[in-house]
Amino acid sequence: MSDAPREKTFLLARPEARALEWIARRLPARVLPDHLTILALLAAGGIAAAYALSGNGPGWLLAVCGLLIVHWLGDSLDGTLARVRRIERPTYGYYVDHLADAIATAAIGIGLGLSPYLSLATGMLLVVAYLVLSINTYLETHAFGVFSLGYGRLGPTEARLALIGVTVALALGVALPLDAIVLGASAVMAAGLALRAAAVLRELARREPAPRYGRTRSTSMS
Repeated sequence: MSDAPREKTFLLARPEARALEWIARRLPARVLPDHLTILALLAAGGIAAAYALSGNGPGWLLAVCGLLIVHWLGDSLDGTLARVRRIERPTYGYYVDHLADAIATAAIGIGLGLSPYLSLATGMLLVVAYLVLSINTYLETHAFGVFSLGYGRLGPTEARLALIGVTVALALGVALPLDAIVLGASAVMAAGLALRAAAVLRELARREPAPRYGRTRSTSMS
């Protein structure tokens, strides 16, 4: 549902919203939401390339950190800019935003998998886990009419900060078992999805109780 209200419960939601609105009100009029979406996609491609080249020196990892900030600005600011200027296009924006998110997620995961720090298979597992969580969010939006960003107190901004922290540690020469860390994070994501899906199914079953077969059959025969 493209016009569903947004519900942000993650840790940095409020300060992030204030910062984004402050930036949006000061952007030149010639900067449009689509420009920011394109910026986010270009940054994601740059992140993938920098990860793939990171075996050539730690400078590429520092470039990843800078590009992650650029990606956050483009990805998070496009919708805020549209709302501040009252130029929203709900259906168009919903489609473009989530398509761009999927492309960026795949690009970053592939880039990580092509780096010397993570296997490609583990990188792809992380992409799949993140996209499944995203798909579940879209399904919940259709079911309940509310677009809930994040799972519990964690959202995309916290995920970016965690990725920046790991990348800085790698740039400083810290030996991290990145495959094990990513596998553990994927397991946590799968567990979070299972718990949330169970809660959603309970609520949907309460709203739409299953008909009893015997009663349905007797009613139809009469």
